[in-house]
Amino acid sequence: METTELLKKVRKIEIKTRGLTKHIFSGEYQSAFKGRGMSFSEVRSYQYGDDVRNIDWNVTARTGEPFVKVFEEERELTVMLLVDMSRSAYFGTVHQMKNEVLIEISAVLAFSAITNNDKVGVIIFTDKIEKFIPPKKGKQHILRIIREMINFSPAGSGTNIEVALQYFNNVIKKRSICFILSDFMTQGYQDALRIAKRRHDMIGIQMTDPAEAELPDVGLLQAQDAETGALRWIDTSSRKVREAYANWFAANNQYFKSTFLRSGADAIAIRTTEPYDIALHKFFLKRAN
Repeated sequence: METTELLKKVRKIEIKTRGLTKHIFSGEYQSAFKGRGMSFSEVRSYQYGDDVRNIDWNVTARTGEPFVKVFEEERELTVMLLVDMSRSAYFGTVHQMKNEVLIEISAVLAFSAITNNDKVGVIIFTDKIEKFIPPKKGKQHILRIIREMINFSPAGSGTNIEVALQYFNNVIKKRSICFILSDFMTQGYQDALRIAKRRHDMIGIQMTDPAEAELPDVGLLQAQDAETGALRWIDTSSRKVREAYANWFAANNQYFKSTFLRSGADAIAIRTTEPYDIALHKFFLKRAN
């Protein structure tokens, strides 16, 4: 993409998303996440009513009396964005493609974070890790993140959320707020998500397009797999073919919901035809209460 065109797109997204951040999300973000990050402060003697999960077993064994760990709020949080930019994200049938909406949501979350003096980092992935931008503060850092996502061209040929989560678990040791942005049209990431949830605050944002839910009945159709590039003929007039596709979509959708629920992580489902700011606003308000 030409530099001038790229800068225009970055500026357009900045204006739109910073406006949403300022007028809608700044207070909700702080209420939803501030105070959830905790760091170790000291140990003290166990008192009646203390959470037994906070017992420091090493000190307890050494002294012969129960001691608990005391934590304090972290004034500075780290927000990580794990963004699926595989080829299936470059699809949309109404106003915007999925990747365009994911970029805007990422920008809203990033500007909300730096407004509250938090760091923001990004992992862009497909079926492999494409780019890692370490957490930093500042407007210029956020603009770089937006530029990288707009100008991104995937090298991978598929989607692997498990690989992204494993990489995240390895490189980010400090507790963080992690948003995973994807269409989640894949499975096999339950173990990696469960491990990540032990240390981090995990939120999945699923982005889908209504046209993906079912195949249209238009007869024989040549279709290209968005991720592998493979071409094949599909008889969409076949009821069995349409049902098989609808079942595949529904199975991945249910896996996303049930996997996040079982792990204790939050999940947000958004369609390209819906205003994402409303869904995010509802989520922040729910988290704040």
